[in-house]
Amino acid sequence: MNLRTDPAANVLKTGPAYAIIFTVAFCHLLNDMMQALVPAIYPLLKEAYHLDFGQIGLITFCFQMTASVLQPIIGAITDKRPSPRSIAASMGFTFVGLLLVSQAGSFEIILMAVAMIGVGSAIFHPEASRVARLASGGRYGFAQSVFQVGGNAGSALGPLMAAVVVLSAGQASLLWFAGVALVNMALLARIGSWYRAHRIARAQASGASAGISLTRRRIGFSLVVLTVLLFSKNFYMASMSSYLQFYLIETFQVSVATAQMYLFAFLGAVAIGTFAGGPLGDRIGRKYVIWFSILGVFPFTAALPFASLGWTLVLIVLIGLILASAFSAIVVMGQELVPGRVGLVSGLFYGLSFGFGGIGAAVLGEIADQTSIGFVYKLCSFLPLIGLLTAFLPNLRKR
Repeated sequence: MNLRTDPAANVLKTGPAYAIIFTVAFCHLLNDMMQALVPAIYPLLKEAYHLDFGQIGLITFCFQMTASVLQPIIGAITDKRPSPRSIAASMGFTFVGLLLVSQAGSFEIILMAVAMIGVGSAIFHPEASRVARLASGGRYGFAQSVFQVGGNAGSALGPLMAAVVVLSAGQASLLWFAGVALVNMALLARIGSWYRAHRIARAQASGASAGISLTRRRIGFSLVVLTVLLFSKNFYMASMSSYLQFYLIETFQVSVATAQMYLFAFLGAVAIGTFAGGPLGDRIGRKYVIWFSILGVFPFTAALPFASLGWTLVLIVLIGLILASAFSAIVVMGQELVPGRVGLVSGLFYGLSFGFGGIGAAVLGEIADQTSIGFVYKLCSFLPLIGLLTAFLPNLRKR
């Protein structure tokens, strides 16, 4: 795969740069796989360092604060001062973090290590999302979907790698994943070379506004609506990814293996839906995809708490397919509302997505402790009604 194209011949080439899009998606897979190792090795860390649940929560806090809060800040900085080298430098932080975790001798070192991994992720996402947009050739939804599917695959691989490698070979085996960070750094350095050569011409093409003439107040309000819609989506997704297995075991008395197969079916549907949402938004408009994805899933979420085991499988697949299609449309619409601030918007939405998922899992866990896991799904079934707020979004396609 040749990423070092001739800028003079190709900088204004029409159509998507598929090699760049798929390579940056693969880098997203590797980044999110390494990021997903952190919660996956909690049982190992808890036993090795005699940690209590409060200390485990502090590890999560340090990791999520750096990974989510820093993303929009870094995105805003790189909007004003683009830095093609930063995308490869992000893996330097991840490398150091994994190195520290593998050799950590104390709880304090672990906190420092996961914070470093979080910083690496915070630098990576805004700039990698910008590269995907620059390489899209105008197919912004398609590029964003491919990029996001890479991250979804990496998040799914992280726990698998932890189970196969780390939990069996021990904490020191994280050194192998530090080596993966170096491989990712090499790939991102090549991506950075393309980014540096194509940034000006591609930024002019991808940052151009398609006749958008909205007031600053309307743009700000639209971004708030998109944020609330993202909240609705990620809270419901947190209920599924964190508690679906417990719901199935408690409600239908299935085995753990069966519950895991249902979760796998849901996550597979999420991956397909994530990919489908972007190209569909390119074709029919982002607003219509958001309408269908957030509000359109309500009949299925409302039916889920009352369904039999067989219908539960059908419903969770439909929910995963429909609900996941919103994310790419939300990110791309945000980028179109604020042309030239791709890093800020991408960092904001990726950071919020990560943060909302973590908060949702914690809040819903507390509700389940006080009531029941079945009540959680009845309560969450109304979250898609927040999709009615889509009516307040501008129709950028018509404009």
